[in-house]
Amino acid sequence: MNRFPYLPHTDQQIAAMLSVVGVGSIDDLFAEVPRSLRETGEAEIPEGVSEIEVYREFARIAALDRRLVSFLGAGCYDHLIPSTVPYLSGRSEFLTAYTPYQAEVSQGVLQAMFEFQTMIRMITGLPVPNASLYDGATAAAEACAMTLQAKRGSAAVAVAATVHPYTRDVIRTYFSDLGTEIVEIPERDGETDRAALESAVGPETAGVLIQTPNVYGIVENLAGVCAMLRRRGVLSIISSNPLSLGVLKNQAGWGADIGVGDAQPFGLPPSYGGPGVGYIAAAEALMRKMPGRIVGESVDAAGNRAFVLTLQTREQHIKRERATSTICTNQALAALSVAVYLSTVGR
Repeated sequence: MNRFPYLPHTDQQIAAMLSVVGVGSIDDLFAEVPRSLRETGEAEIPEGVSEIEVYREFARIAALDRRLVSFLGAGCYDHLIPSTVPYLSGRSEFLTAYTPYQAEVSQGVLQAMFEFQTMIRMITGLPVPNASLYDGATAAAEACAMTLQAKRGSAAVAVAATVHPYTRDVIRTYFSDLGTEIVEIPERDGETDRAALESAVGPETAGVLIQTPNVYGIVENLAGVCAMLRRRGVLSIISSNPLSLGVLKNQAGWGADIGVGDAQPFGLPPSYGGPGVGYIAAAEALMRKMPGRIVGESVDAAGNRAFVLTLQTREQHIKRERATSTICTNQALAALSVAVYLSTVGR
């Protein structure tokens, strides 16, 4: 009998392989391991039980849990998720072991990504969204990188102290070895200090990142901020919980060049902190600086509606340290969930 029934080899095949190796038994393969470290005898694993007994045991364990309200907050929340979201995003057509980020992505996935982009454009008011980014923190870091690429010769990015601390940590880590200075704009009474902001912006500053509603939940009044930065040749980035943009002024309304955030509130469960799905949208002039991929709509040879990766970052091996992120459309399943959620709840 084969001592290892989970290996698909007969005793004759095992003997032939051992003969080629030059040992007499499988135990001889572990001769270098001291006997004191080798397991002897059978493992103390109880006998198997029936399926119904397993269900009953799971139910008993689940009954021990206490249902509590999460006050984690700061960007990751519990929301009602319509049943259409898990039903459609969980269909076998969308579940694949292959990361759908190459040019040969199926039309169905491309359309879902296109719809996600369209909805992000409607929400932010900015004309060029991609599909998509890893989470809100990496979206903010990529937006900072966009400003540095757009303003050659710049070496600094300013970040408001009222931005989520995890986002600020990601940005510091992202630029830690690139010689970029991360200037922190202090807060005043829970909001970005406007006077400190103006003094923090210098000729080497590429962009400024502000969050509203900020990490304290305060809706910041950003009137005139983006215009002031533009006069100084500095790009503006506004991070927002996208759910707030249904009732508050969006990034385009404030005059921002780039809008970022995490779309987790749109149909994604907290799931112990992830995955989320980052959104980013920008002014048309920054399209070529956008990380990842942009899906476009076209027609095929027969004149039928078709979707295609219009822009895709395939030059990673050429641009090297100047290359943009590839952590993008591997989030396609999460972006699909967001698109299904938004289409379910409607305009």
